[in-house]
Amino acid sequence: MSEAAVDLSQLYAPPSEMIVKGVMDHLLPFHVAYLRVATFFCLATGNADGLDASPRGGAPGFVHVLDDRTVAFADWPGNNRIASLQNLVDDNRVAMLFIFPGLEVFLRINGRGALSVSPDLLARLAEAGRMPKTAIVVSIDEVLFHCGKAINRANLWSADAYIDGKSVPSLGDMKAVLTGQSKAAANEMDDAYYRSVRNDLY
Repeated sequence: MSEAAVDLSQLYAPPSEMIVKGVMDHLLPFHVAYLRVATFFCLATGNADGLDASPRGGAPGFVHVLDDRTVAFADWPGNNRIASLQNLVDDNRVAMLFIFPGLEVFLRINGRGALSVSPDLLARLAEAGRMPKTAIVVSIDEVLFHCGKAINRANLWSADAYIDGKSVPSLGDMKAVLTGQSKAAANEMDDAYYRSVRNDLY
């Protein structure tokens, strides 16, 4: 059964003038200051079949500012689904949501992404002595800061909010269910996973 259309204008007040003015089409020095310390963001992409979001992390400043309308970052090894890269071939729209550990604010960039294998750019994005296979270059349509209420609703930066890994199935447990293997095999898969996820970063 379909629901009646929701009139959002009756439920939410319009954004303040300062919020509206805070949506820019280019980077200002204070945006750059945050990008220089950024270590983590989530990347959203999509195509005709659906949407995808993936985490991206690196040393402070791993997202490089090429100019006031362009940023770039390396694509490092993950699970080899390369969904984000494949999406960009079909649909160049991207959204980036930056999370800053310990800070109560988010930075958002919306724009158009393109894949690059430029040797000069890949060399610039190298980390830990390794060169990425590809880079993603984002032309900025919008950049804005977003309030951190979600952080405080989640109690995100409090040690009291940390989740005990033993309270949920481990990666090995889940793989064992999918493959029909034993608990002993699950423990071995857990050991292999944590060795890889902590050491095979580039």
